[in-house]
Amino acid sequence: MSVVNVQLGKNVMIIQPDLVNLYGCEIGDESKVGSFVEIQKNSKIGARCKISSHSFICEGVVIEDEVFVGHGVMFINDREPQATAGGLLQTEKDWTVVPTKVCRGASIGSGAIIMCGITIGEGALIGAGAVVTKDVSEGTIITGVPGRLLRKRT
Repeated sequence: MSVVNVQLGKNVMIIQPDLVNLYGCEIGDESKVGSFVEIQKNSKIGARCKISSHSFICEGVVIEDEVFVGHGVMFINDREPQATAGGLLQTEKDWTVVPTKVCRGASIGSGAIIMCGITIGEGALIGAGAVVTKDVSEGTIITGVPGRLLRKRT
Protein backbone atom coordinates (compact mmCIF):
# COMPACT_ATOMS: atom_id res chain seq x y z
CA MET A 1 0.00 0.00 0.00
CA SER A 2 1.26 3.41 -0.90
CA VAL A 3 0.00 5.71 1.86
CA VAL A 4 1.61 9.12 2.32
CA ASN A 5 0.16 11.90 4.50
CA VAL A 6 -3.27 10.26 4.69
CA GLN A 7 -5.80 11.07 7.39
CA LEU A 8 -7.83 7.95 8.13
CA GLY A 9 -10.92 8.12 10.31
CA LYS A 10 -11.97 5.44 12.78
CA ASN A 11 -12.65 1.94 11.47
CA VAL A 12 -11.74 2.71 7.84
CA MET A 13 -11.59 -0.56 5.94
CA ILE A 14 -9.04 -0.92 3.13
CA ILE A 15 -9.81 -4.27 1.53
CA GLN A 16 -6.38 -5.03 0.08
CA PRO A 17 -3.88 -2.52 1.45
CA ASP A 18 -1.13 -3.63 -0.92
CA LEU A 19 -3.30 -2.73 -3.92
CA VAL A 20 -4.30 0.89 -3.25
CA ASN A 21 -2.58 4.24 -3.76
CA LEU A 22 -3.55 6.91 -1.24
CA TYR A 23 -1.67 10.15 -0.69
CA GLY A 24 -2.45 13.50 0.86
CA CYS A 25 -6.15 12.67 1.20
CA GLU A 26 -8.69 12.34 3.99
CA ILE A 27 -11.02 9.37 4.48
CA GLY A 28 -13.84 9.56 7.03
CA ASP A 29 -14.95 7.12 9.71
CA GLU A 30 -16.21 3.67 8.73
CA SER A 31 -15.58 4.15 5.00
CA LYS A 32 -14.55 1.20 2.85
CA VAL A 33 -11.96 1.37 0.03
CA GLY A 34 -11.67 -1.44 -2.52
CA SER A 35 -8.58 -2.73 -4.29
CA PHE A 36 -6.85 -0.90 -7.15
CA VAL A 37 -8.21 2.47 -5.98
CA GLU A 38 -6.23 5.70 -6.17
CA ILE A 39 -7.21 8.68 -4.04
CA GLN A 40 -5.03 11.71 -4.66
CA LYS A 41 -3.93 14.60 -2.49
CA ASN A 42 -6.35 17.34 -1.53
CA SER A 43 -9.36 15.07 -1.94
CA LYS A 44 -11.75 14.19 0.84
CA ILE A 45 -13.96 11.15 1.37
CA GLY A 46 -16.67 11.45 4.03
CA ALA A 47 -17.86 8.96 6.63
CA ARG A 48 -19.53 5.64 5.77
CA CYS A 49 -18.68 5.83 2.06
CA LYS A 50 -17.96 2.86 -0.16
CA ILE A 51 -15.31 3.33 -2.85
CA SER A 52 -15.37 0.25 -5.08
CA SER A 53 -12.37 -1.30 -6.83
CA HIS A 54 -10.55 0.28 -9.77
CA SER A 55 -11.88 3.79 -9.08
CA PHE A 56 -9.84 7.00 -9.44
CA ILE A 57 -10.54 9.98 -7.21
CA CYS A 58 -8.30 12.84 -8.23
CA GLU A 59 -7.16 15.97 -6.50
CA GLY A 60 -9.95 18.45 -5.82
CA VAL A 61 -12.79 15.94 -5.36
CA VAL A 62 -14.89 16.18 -2.21
CA ILE A 63 -17.21 13.28 -1.46
CA GLU A 64 -19.60 13.82 1.44
CA ASP A 65 -20.91 11.16 3.85
CA GLU A 66 -22.69 7.95 2.83
CA VAL A 67 -21.78 8.09 -0.87
CA PHE A 68 -21.46 4.95 -2.99
CA VAL A 69 -18.83 4.97 -5.77
CA GLY A 70 -19.12 1.92 -8.04
CA HIS A 71 -16.34 -0.04 -9.72
CA GLY A 72 -14.13 1.81 -12.19
CA VAL A 73 -15.53 5.30 -11.61
CA MET A 74 -13.23 8.03 -12.93
CA PHE A 75 -13.16 11.64 -11.76
CA ILE A 76 -11.49 14.33 -13.87
CA ASN A 77 -10.01 17.59 -12.53
CA ASP A 78 -8.69 19.34 -15.66
CA ARG A 79 -10.91 20.63 -18.51
CA GLU A 80 -8.05 20.97 -20.98
CA PRO A 81 -5.34 18.42 -20.14
CA GLN A 82 -1.98 18.62 -21.88
CA ALA A 83 1.27 16.72 -21.54
CA THR A 84 3.50 19.72 -22.11
CA ALA A 85 3.65 23.45 -21.49
CA GLY A 86 6.09 25.41 -23.61
CA GLY A 87 7.66 22.20 -24.93
CA LEU A 88 8.42 20.82 -21.45
CA LEU A 89 6.51 18.26 -19.45
CA GLN A 90 3.74 20.00 -17.57
CA THR A 91 4.06 20.54 -13.81
CA GLU A 92 1.55 21.52 -11.14
CA LYS A 93 2.40 25.17 -11.82
CA ASP A 94 1.07 24.89 -15.38
CA TRP A 95 -2.59 24.18 -14.60
CA THR A 96 -5.34 24.70 -12.03
CA VAL A 97 -7.39 21.99 -10.34
CA VAL A 98 -11.12 22.33 -11.07
CA PRO A 99 -12.95 21.00 -7.98
CA THR A 100 -15.92 18.59 -7.94
CA LYS A 101 -18.39 17.86 -5.13
CA VAL A 102 -20.50 14.75 -4.52
CA CYS A 103 -23.16 15.44 -1.91
CA ARG A 104 -24.36 13.20 0.89
CA GLY A 105 -26.04 9.91 0.01
CA ALA A 106 -25.40 10.08 -3.74
CA SER A 107 -24.65 6.88 -5.69
CA ILE A 108 -22.39 6.64 -8.73
CA GLY A 109 -22.72 3.52 -10.89
CA SER A 110 -19.81 1.48 -12.22
CA GLY A 111 -17.84 2.91 -15.11
CA ALA A 112 -19.22 6.45 -14.79
CA ILE A 113 -17.01 9.38 -15.72
CA ILE A 114 -17.43 12.56 -13.72
CA MET A 115 -16.16 15.75 -15.35
CA CYS A 116 -14.67 18.48 -13.18
CA GLY A 117 -16.36 21.58 -11.85
CA ILE A 118 -19.72 19.99 -11.13
CA THR A 119 -21.83 19.17 -8.09
CA ILE A 120 -23.76 15.92 -7.77
CA GLY A 121 -26.71 16.68 -5.49
CA GLU A 122 -27.75 14.91 -2.31
CA GLY A 123 -29.25 11.49 -2.93
CA ALA A 124 -28.71 11.64 -6.70
CA LEU A 125 -28.06 8.44 -8.66
CA ILE A 126 -25.64 8.31 -11.60
CA GLY A 127 -26.27 5.31 -13.86
CA ALA A 128 -23.51 2.89 -14.80
CA GLY A 129 -21.40 4.15 -17.70
CA ALA A 130 -22.84 7.67 -17.63
CA VAL A 131 -20.67 10.64 -18.55
CA VAL A 132 -21.63 13.50 -16.25
CA THR A 133 -20.78 16.92 -17.67
CA LYS A 134 -23.19 19.19 -15.75
CA ASP A 135 -24.47 19.65 -12.22
CA VAL A 136 -26.91 16.97 -11.07
CA SER A 137 -29.92 18.04 -9.01
CA GLU A 138 -30.67 16.52 -5.64
CA GLY A 139 -32.61 13.26 -5.78
CA THR A 140 -32.46 12.75 -9.55
CA ILE A 141 -31.31 9.85 -11.72
CA ILE A 142 -28.90 10.60 -14.57
CA THR A 143 -28.05 8.08 -17.31
CA GLY A 144 -26.35 8.00 -20.70
CA VAL A 145 -23.64 9.75 -22.67
CA PRO A 146 -23.77 12.61 -22.10
CA GLY A 147 -25.68 12.16 -18.85
CA ARG A 148 -29.33 13.18 -19.03
CA LEU A 149 -32.14 13.30 -16.51
CA LEU A 150 -34.05 10.00 -16.46
CA ARG A 151 -36.40 10.83 -13.57
CA LYS A 152 -36.60 11.80 -9.92
CA ARG A 153 -35.39 9.14 -7.49
CA THR A 154 -38.10 7.58 -5.33
